[in-house]
Amino acid sequence: MTERAEDRDESLTTATGARGLEALISRAARAGKGPAPVERWNPAFCGDLDMEIRQDGTWFYQGTPIGRMPLVQLFSSVLRKDEDGKTYLVTPVERVGIRVVDAPFIAVEMDVCGTGYGQVITFRTNVGDVVEAGPEHPLRFVDEEATGGLKPYVLVRGRLEALVARPVMYELVDHGEEIEVGGRRMFAVRSRGAVYPIMPAEKLQRLSP
Repeated sequence: MTERAEDRDESLTTATGARGLEALISRAARAGKGPAPVERWNPAFCGDLDMEIRQDGTWFYQGTPIGRMPLVQLFSSVLRKDEDGKTYLVTPVERVGIRVVDAPFIAVEMDVCGTGYGQVITFRTNVGDVVEAGPEHPLRFVDEEATGGLKPYVLVRGRLEALVARPVMYELVDHGEEIEVGGRRMFAVRSRGAVYPIMPAEKLQRLSP
């Protein structure tokens, strides 16, 4: 099928709507076959795009929510976070910046199998990624100073993380145990042989009713 001249000339930054972006990205991404090999692409930076991923995982384009999940999944397949800390949509020929309020993905479901050293925790994200927490997909826990709460993240791919949704976080904490880490008793979770400290055991005891 021959591309139209206007398709060849259009770029991500000049696309006039989400459907235009979809047409451009679909030629670069392997739609329906998982993430594109964005880590191997080194295109020029072509400016910022008016696209934002909100804290709840909702994608906005030009101030309007993107309601079609297949379209969100397509965009997510060409996401990359670089060493500069910024997140981009990447194709073989261009790289454009987008805004991410917190994490680009949300872990909306988890499954636990096994116990102790053999325990494996698996997460599913809001865009369909499935990852097993472990050495290749580590967990990290961040204290939320404003609320005194806790925000867990799991690495999905590259430098892209998923924020663990609060209901899933409660389920995750239910599988925690006291483990000695570096000579200190920590409340932690295990997955695929790795230990992820959540907080010192004495802090948990102070928080417990």
